[in-house]
Amino acid sequence: MADISYRNLDKTDVFGHLQRVTAPAVADLDVGRIEAFDIPAAEGLHFNYAATPVSEELIDALGALAGEQQLIDKYHALLDGEVMNTGEGRMVLHHLTRGQLGNPVTVEDQDKREFYAHQQARIADFARAVHTERITGSTGKPFDTVVQIGIGGSDLGPRAMYLALRNYVAGTNEKPNLAARFISNVDPDDAGDVIADVDPETTLFILVSKSGTTQETLTNEAFVIEKMRERDIRGLNPRSHMVAVTSETSPLARSGEYLDAFFIDDYIGGRYSSTSAVGGCVLSLAFGPDVFEEFLAGAHAGDRAALEPDIRTNAVLMDAMIGVYERNVLGYPSTAVLPYSQALSRFPAHLQQLDMESNGKSVNRAGERVPYPTGPLVFGEPGTNGQHSFYQLLHQGTDVIPLQFVGFRQSQRGEDVEFDGSTSQTKLVANLVAQIVAFAMGKRDENPNKHFEGNRPSTLLYGERLSPRVLGALLSHYENKVMFQGFVWNINSFDQEGVQLGKKLTKEVLGGNPGPELAAYGRMLGLK
Repeated sequence: MADISYRNLDKTDVFGHLQRVTAPAVADLDVGRIEAFDIPAAEGLHFNYAATPVSEELIDALGALAGEQQLIDKYHALLDGEVMNTGEGRMVLHHLTRGQLGNPVTVEDQDKREFYAHQQARIADFARAVHTERITGSTGKPFDTVVQIGIGGSDLGPRAMYLALRNYVAGTNEKPNLAARFISNVDPDDAGDVIADVDPETTLFILVSKSGTTQETLTNEAFVIEKMRERDIRGLNPRSHMVAVTSETSPLARSGEYLDAFFIDDYIGGRYSSTSAVGGCVLSLAFGPDVFEEFLAGAHAGDRAALEPDIRTNAVLMDAMIGVYERNVLGYPSTAVLPYSQALSRFPAHLQQLDMESNGKSVNRAGERVPYPTGPLVFGEPGTNGQHSFYQLLHQGTDVIPLQFVGFRQSQRGEDVEFDGSTSQTKLVANLVAQIVAFAMGKRDENPNKHFEGNRPSTLLYGERLSPRVLGALLSHYENKVMFQGFVWNINSFDQEGVQLGKKLTKEVLGGNPGPELAAYGRMLGLK
């Protein structure tokens, strides 16, 4: 492996040159550019970047910057088990949950790929036992619902993936094995709403906490148990309706009260855990292990494609470097993710955590403050809903916000209706392509209220149909995009110290020893 060095973006040789290259106008979009600026990606996806302010000269410079910052070499090092989470002194191994691309990674004589695969096999066996009614509820009734109790990465990713696959499974004429619900917020209305809507005799709960001590998750577990007991159902044992997804050393793993326990470890961050037991348990129970295996295969294919060294044939590398250019040269502080697929309704929320928790950092890997912007603010909503809300600002607001569109030629269920000369899916795709061109080219009008400046950049990730494999490749694309950008900025994309201070102060409030400021705000909200 090549010798790897880590340095700040502004210390690279290429960055100064990149700032001097003139960006072309996005409004110069034409057919030749649309056809040329398109990169095939994994599982039939394509990445089109024609509506971005890059030229061949800029692409050369972005590729040179990726080479100077050794992005592919660093990716190889990560895959081989080098410590990339410098803040916590840990390896980063979420890629291993879906396959082996680097050298074997061993910790205390345990092959980590074998460990993750073994947990997936255990989950598959458990799911099949539930589906065939060899495992039932404590009153003898089969399970028909699974509820995941977790917060942050234990909720956002798995929930987004469940919603993304639900219609696909319905479209194959196979109904989901178990309906899935999610409880995340410590607000009792969240858990109360779910519990009021499920049958405790036929509901299986997944308690997800790596440490086994997550305050919100354990509080929601206690809430669920209390509400189940209030039903006063003979023979109902709430804990025998629960499985844990946790680390092997956590209190949950050592408890014999749960139906079973499946294991994760500290080498997989919560926001990267959808392809681990965190996502695998709920998705396998909901859709079957075979669907989850397809999802993993798609993610693995995406991981492999991201190893391509040529920026012009590596979709995720191109996406990452254009994002760096827009952030650090053009100065755009935010980006919108706009999936034209209802199945991806919660995907932007997952990407908010993935991107903002990973790259929302102001110090480099050595703990030194960086003198340039890092991760952007990320937001989004599915089309066409977003068109009738915040697109007004995107089109005519004072800030330029780069856009990431996601779209598919076919719907998941295959059901449609023709109205006013076209089908629903045709209308959806027509809206998507119209928005890309409208943002890029704008419209001249003497009436200022009807004038569109244009030159609003966007990219498009598109494919035939959102299947489990395509979803896996899509997830991999964004995970690896965040990784590459973190390497460019020389930051640690794999810790999240920013969530810790609030937790510490919360404990002070709950422990009855708040500072005066905490106490003052607490009194306003009814705390004693």
